[in-house]
Amino acid sequence: MFETILIANRGEIACRIIRTARRLGIRTVAVFSEADSRALHVRMADEAHCIGPAPATASYLSIDRILEAVRASHAQAVHPGYGFLSENPAFAAALAAEGVAFIGPPASAIEAMGDKIASKRIAAAAGVSTVPGHMGLIADAEEAVRIARGIGYPVMIKASAGGGGKGMRIARSDAEAREGFQASRNEAAASFGDDRIFIEKFIEQPRHIEIQILADRHGTCLALHERECSIQRRNQKVIEEAPSPFLDPATRRAMGEQACALARAVGYESAGTVEFIVDGARNFYFLEMNTRLQVEHPVTEMITGIDLVEQMIRIAAGEPLQLRQEDIPLNGWAIESRLYAEDPYRRFLPSTGRLTRYRPPAEGRVGEAVLRNDTGVFEGGEISRFYDPMIAKLCSWAPTREGAIEAMADALDAFELEGIGHNLPFLSAVMQHPRFREGRMSTAFIAEEFPDGFRGVDLPETEIRRIAAAAAAMWRVAEIRRARISGRISHHERRVGSDWVVELAGRRLALSLSADREGTDIAFADGGTLRVEGDWLPGRSLARLRVGGMPLILKVDRATGGFRLRRRGADLRVHVRTPREAELAALMPVKAPPDRSGSLLCPMPGLLTRLLVREGEEVEEGQPLVTVEAMKMENTLRSERRGRIARIRVREGETLAVDQVILDFA
Repeated sequence: MFETILIANRGEIACRIIRTARRLGIRTVAVFSEADSRALHVRMADEAHCIGPAPATASYLSIDRILEAVRASHAQAVHPGYGFLSENPAFAAALAAEGVAFIGPPASAIEAMGDKIASKRIAAAAGVSTVPGHMGLIADAEEAVRIARGIGYPVMIKASAGGGGKGMRIARSDAEAREGFQASRNEAAASFGDDRIFIEKFIEQPRHIEIQILADRHGTCLALHERECSIQRRNQKVIEEAPSPFLDPATRRAMGEQACALARAVGYESAGTVEFIVDGARNFYFLEMNTRLQVEHPVTEMITGIDLVEQMIRIAAGEPLQLRQEDIPLNGWAIESRLYAEDPYRRFLPSTGRLTRYRPPAEGRVGEAVLRNDTGVFEGGEISRFYDPMIAKLCSWAPTREGAIEAMADALDAFELEGIGHNLPFLSAVMQHPRFREGRMSTAFIAEEFPDGFRGVDLPETEIRRIAAAAAAMWRVAEIRRARISGRISHHERRVGSDWVVELAGRRLALSLSADREGTDIAFADGGTLRVEGDWLPGRSLARLRVGGMPLILKVDRATGGFRLRRRGADLRVHVRTPREAELAALMPVKAPPDRSGSLLCPMPGLLTRLLVREGEEVEEGQPLVTVEAMKMENTLRSERRGRIARIRVREGETLAVDQVILDFA
């Protein structure tokens, strides 16, 4: 077994690998860019080496700089994590030349599966079902249009060296094929240093289901069941679960057999994932093979009890797998929610900044459920624009799918995160969505269920009344504390009344409170009572209560005249007033928001890579105006109306802030 392992990665996956290595008694070496000098993985490792400036091309993607760290640390093996150099055969070959083990598959397998065109040919030869398409390279946009017409729209334009949703576009017309080809090629070149593109048929309403495999150098290959990854946005997975609610045992077995057949065909060793798309009739087609550890590997670990990182290390050290296919358990259900630094209210555009509050729920057993949180950040840390926007991977396990969903919903409610835009509200909304709970998913789920983007959640009436009762009880506690402050006028005492009006979500609820030592009874003027119990004090940012006999978890921030309360994806501004205050508040005028329709504002922090118009130019609705790059993704901003460009306020190559004015319309 290795004594020292270098981890050629950053963030949560580096921390994840360190935890397993530490349990195995292996020293760990971290590498970091100048932007990551205070990162969590640097603090956790036994040793750390700076490998260059912030841009990944000069640090985490630099084979030479990482080899220097390997030599300096005398590491005997390197774990690449995922992303960066994890699927770069030249990196694996360079380590082999140094006599250093690569904790992953052979370079030949990476090369064979890393080329999407070659991998489909190999898969077909191995008897794996494949999607129809054009497997040759495409020279330019016009050739892409001709090929797309021949296959028949819609088509998927993909980077040959792609992964993680980058370099992928769906085209439903000639115009989209031209634009998608160029955008995919640009993203592929920036992310992978390889701008080769191919096209295949896009299957409507598909489910994305993948098989986790483990293979050793002694001829054993095991399928560790499947993961469903159909909840995606821009071809990037958001929520994953294991097993899939859609597969039957026969399909699961067939997919596992084909995945292992492909692995054997390329002499695969280590952990890997074979991805399939599955139609409504459970026909499945090979999509690609990821020759590395997947982001979503924790859900497989939770249903099998197998530490995939440990198995990767043991396989790289030459040990045979100690398991047989019939020994792989499928125990319970696990769900993973990817917490991203992106603003769901701004069409999920990237967000950067400092984590002023980062307090995930406690890991471990909660009743029948189990919680796990893989992360690489900490409170006070910074999310930069240079790397992937993932903050954490929150996972829940329970004996049933329903139990895992409920555990995840409660954990998301209890996850405190402030300082940046994040997708916690959206993840909560998905957990409550009837279609998700019924397992009726496809990769188009987000586009179909949130066609206009995410606008928050409308809670049911019963939940609104429970939150109103909780807010009134909490406000009474705060008022009593304020009434007891020192420095009061002698012989004067402020009395806290029992009648209040709570306004939230467009509702105005009059109620009366009656408290005892164990809780508060809330009587609504329009009928009905609720009892509020639990422990909350002013200043606490999380309230764990029981309202009407049921648990209620609320994220709490004090606001003028009430609270900002968040639960189940809803973000509520709650006012608690005396009846007289409520009467007067109804007379207050509402301030209208400023009109900013005459300008194009930057919706995210990023780099202006292309300016596509000039001053005085007439533009049409939907016409591309600029391209902004943020967190390795290109974002094209388009005109929302016909008009003329009056003034351009920025230049190409300029770093833009959120809501910075890019240009003005006449």
